[in-house]
Amino acid sequence: MSKKYTKGTFLIQSIVSVIVIFYLLPFLVVFLYAFKSPQEIIGSSPFSLPEKLELVNFTQAFEALNFFQSFGNTFFITASAVLLLILLSGMAAYSIVRGGNKFFNGTYMFFIAGIMIPYQVIFVPMFVLGSNLGFINNLFGVIFLYVGTSLPFAIFVMAGFMKTIPKEIEEAAFIDGCSIMSTFWIIVLPMLKPVAAALTIILSLQIWNDYLLPQLFLSDNSMKTLTVMQSTLFSAFETNFNVGFAGIILSSLPILILFLFMQKHFVKGITMGSGK
Repeated sequence: MSKKYTKGTFLIQSIVSVIVIFYLLPFLVVFLYAFKSPQEIIGSSPFSLPEKLELVNFTQAFEALNFFQSFGNTFFITASAVLLLILLSGMAAYSIVRGGNKFFNGTYMFFIAGIMIPYQVIFVPMFVLGSNLGFINNLFGVIFLYVGTSLPFAIFVMAGFMKTIPKEIEEAAFIDGCSIMSTFWIIVLPMLKPVAAALTIILSLQIWNDYLLPQLFLSDNSMKTLTVMQSTLFSAFETNFNVGFAGIILSSLPILILFLFMQKHFVKGITMGSGK
């Protein structure tokens, strides 16, 4: 039995390793091309090491991306949307879990149904609604749309974690004279730190890397995000791949740093709510 288990484990690990290698190969090509000259890209293998590190590629990508402005737009949209999502989903999950009646259960099912609807299905009506509300070339409008489309998932994760928090802690706060709002802000919200960190990573990755909403609603060059500016580095007729891939690395670094900084909370936040 132990021998079969060992063989099975080895087979699974081998399959997973092969999948991981194939998954990482495009990232390796991006990294290598970002340090190559145009001549090397044409005349060498995609997996060959660069003869000389062409750091000028990153300088050109930095300028082509208009990095400071596009980074500022992307950061403002992502940080604002994620902060609102954490606060709103926390309050909604607290009401749903502690409410415990048909109204709150129905509200929870309404939000769960929102997860089932594909993003592409509502894209056209969302554009019509956003246009009528004046969201074109409006950073706050794009933030509003991100909050609206991501809130169901955030509430689903928050509610699962909320069920793991002992109700006795809140009852003790009520006995000490805390109101419902005071209990939430002083007692409950700090306890949501693990799941808030997990949601921050998930939602930040989703919003930071999104292309459709910024491309559709933010046509003004001063409001474009990093993902939209990246698309300008790749053309159907002529593309400087080394500069384009350098731009991809520059755009990915901030969100990679966020993940490395908060990864210790990620698994904890997800697994603590999975039991419920």
